[in-house]
Amino acid sequence: MNMNISMLEGAPWLIAHRSMLPVNQPFKVSLYGKDYVIWQDKSGQISGLSNVCPHMGAMLSEGWCNIQADGSSNVVCPFHALEFDHHGCTILPGTNKKTLPQLESLELIIQSDFIWSYGGYEPRIPVPNVLAEIAQEYEFIGATADTTVETDLRSMLLIMHDYNHQNGTHRDLFEITEVRFKKFIDNGYHSAAFYDMPTAPKTFWQKLKQPKQFIVPDVIEAHLENFFPSLVVLYGKSPLGKIAQCNLFVPESPTKTRVYVLLFGEATNPLSKLLKNQLLGLNQVVVEQDSDILSKIYADAPKKIRLNNEVGMDWIDRNFANWQR
Repeated sequence: MNMNISMLEGAPWLIAHRSMLPVNQPFKVSLYGKDYVIWQDKSGQISGLSNVCPHMGAMLSEGWCNIQADGSSNVVCPFHALEFDHHGCTILPGTNKKTLPQLESLELIIQSDFIWSYGGYEPRIPVPNVLAEIAQEYEFIGATADTTVETDLRSMLLIMHDYNHQNGTHRDLFEITEVRFKKFIDNGYHSAAFYDMPTAPKTFWQKLKQPKQFIVPDVIEAHLENFFPSLVVLYGKSPLGKIAQCNLFVPESPTKTRVYVLLFGEATNPLSKLLKNQLLGLNQVVVEQDSDILSKIYADAPKKIRLNNEVGMDWIDRNFANWQR
């Protein structure tokens, strides 16, 4: 499979939420086999450059930011303290003349607090508006589970759309007893899935031993809204109230996929704020378990049987096939 198919060049990728960028601190992101440094100055301007210093190849993301007189900031190489502005220009020691751009810029699309990029490729599908809409309706709880998984993008997306894996991969966490699939709506690169997952009954004392169980409902009523290939939004309910769990995917290379979660909620319980860390921690565990199971699968094993409710996986494969046309 060539790069265009395996990493879907021309798709928009949410490389970060603004909350993930401490002011005037470099932040590393990888996309399509290239590393970039992005940073946010005090005014909220976000810049992105190649992460490789053009002098001796040091990682700029390991450096720091210098604040300028106008309040903007430059990223500084940790090796020889060369300073680069958001165009990739620097002033060499012993001179007062700014160079031409020395670094490749990463084109960014800033949508409110959401930082998207096409990685320099011609857009094939638009940036979805759903996250901006969610941010208007729900309170932002936080980002969690930012992880690089040693797997290709397609394998990562298949497991996220495998509705049968919950009671295997996440058996100890949720104790799901069955998956009651309702319907799947296919609108090309956008789809929706609806299903319920009853969980095993637990006493108060059993939950007390595993506090995360207090935020797992007796029946998980899942409504997934899928935006191929970069986003899965789970709309659900918990004892805290309504939630919108946004699962993001970024192809760092043909064999590495970054995954993280942005969590939004509509609190209806006075204990919501006290339990939000539990909710973030629950998502961290889910991503860890998904990452772990992918390391235990023979990628080249032939598929000889098929389970019910694999329509979401079919949707992924169909869209990968459509991408190459």
